[in-house]
Amino acid sequence: MGVKGFVEGGIASIVAGCSTHPLDLIKVRMQLQGENNVRAAPAQLGANIHVAAPPRVGPVAVGMRIIQQDGAAGLFSGVSATVLRQTLYSTTRMGLYDMMKTKWTDPETGNMLLWKKIGAGLIAGGIGAAVGNPADVAMVRMQADGRLPAAQRRNYKSVVDAISQMAKSEGIGSLWRGSSLTVNRAMLVTASQLASYDQIKETILDKGVMEDGFGTHVTASFAAGFIASVVTNPIDVIKTRVMNMKVEAGEAPPYAGATDCALKTIKTEGPMALYKGFIPTISRQGPFTIVLFVTLEQVRKLLKDF
Repeated sequence: MGVKGFVEGGIASIVAGCSTHPLDLIKVRMQLQGENNVRAAPAQLGANIHVAAPPRVGPVAVGMRIIQQDGAAGLFSGVSATVLRQTLYSTTRMGLYDMMKTKWTDPETGNMLLWKKIGAGLIAGGIGAAVGNPADVAMVRMQADGRLPAAQRRNYKSVVDAISQMAKSEGIGSLWRGSSLTVNRAMLVTASQLASYDQIKETILDKGVMEDGFGTHVTASFAAGFIASVVTNPIDVIKTRVMNMKVEAGEAPPYAGATDCALKTIKTEGPMALYKGFIPTISRQGPFTIVLFVTLEQVRKLLKDF
């Protein structure tokens, strides 16, 4: 489908990203819960002494706190970064996946083998993530800013301002901070999300469970969203923390890298800390995937003759 696949995927991704942004914001805030414990106890970590994790706050409480502090508009903090991220990352991954799907689909059956779908998702997701990482870093920081005391906030005015300030104060390389995590996560989420959607949709149609329509699209997309959430949540937690960390001049960064972040998180908060924010993740990933694929199917119908 060429360029058409990129346009269709981009439109669907932007609509899905904006409509589920508040849930993504809550997820990020929840993933950062307890992080101050990691920074405040380096000595205890070195001595292998367990530091008690603070009580976790649920998604509803986190959402209400955001509204109390910043008003209802606070739920859309960083939405400009979401739009840019979807424009760069999702447009790229959806378009590339569509190209590979067209090329690798069996002309006789009209289907593509599952391992080829997974391979296409891994490739498309990795390339898309590398392209969109600066917007991803900006989005995480803008979403996390409101949880800090007023004096410590970065107060980015927009995604462009965020990227500009990061480049000036921390160097161009900061725009690709956590890129290995972003790429790994994107490869997994694209492979699990797109491949499972196509596979589940094909199975439903082949078995005659439902006809090709809204019900099939919702069922397949929700299942795909659940699978993607389970697979990617641990990487997402680590990615969020690495991207959000403040690096002060002359001081060692809070985390030396992804592995260090994972180890410190597990030591101070326990293994299940890697599934922090899972409820808002699935609450966001489910609707996001449903809106993404339902919108995509409708856009494809509208652009069918173009």
